[in-house]
Amino acid sequence: MSAPQLTADDQAVDPAVDPAVDEELVGALRTGVMRLARRLRLERSGNDLTLTQLSALGALHRLGTTTIGELANVENVKPPSMTRTVNCLEEAGLVSRRAHEFDGRQVVVGLTAKAEAVLQADRQRRDAWLKTHLGDLTEAERALLRRVAPLLDRMAQE
Repeated sequence: MSAPQLTADDQAVDPAVDPAVDEELVGALRTGVMRLARRLRLERSGNDLTLTQLSALGALHRLGTTTIGELANVENVKPPSMTRTVNCLEEAGLVSRRAHEFDGRQVVVGLTAKAEAVLQADRQRRDAWLKTHLGDLTEAERALLRRVAPLLDRMAQE
């Protein structure tokens, strides 16, 4: 069963019975989020990294050094797929491998300084685009987005 959600008025509602959670809201949110994600992808750097590789680098940035299995779990892919991704990233000098400290059967991977620079440049480009376009909104609209952003993040994690 879903946990109650907060409305714009910060009142808990059950999404299964809330008439405000209608097809129009679902469609508008899906479309808006997809279009924004697509637009932000256009701001990516000209590097040859795939979205899967960038996502793996981002996960490593958040997690720190970790095993390929844990990285695969976080990225919701099978370990053999993540191994292929890590192999490509290692060939590009973006990750390094070393033996696990306690389990010799496992390998841990971490970001290199080159990967940190790639991620930072990519993030700066997309943030600059967002900052420009957020500047086109009213203060009331930006205040609304400040309240909505954590909700979108929470939805993405569920």
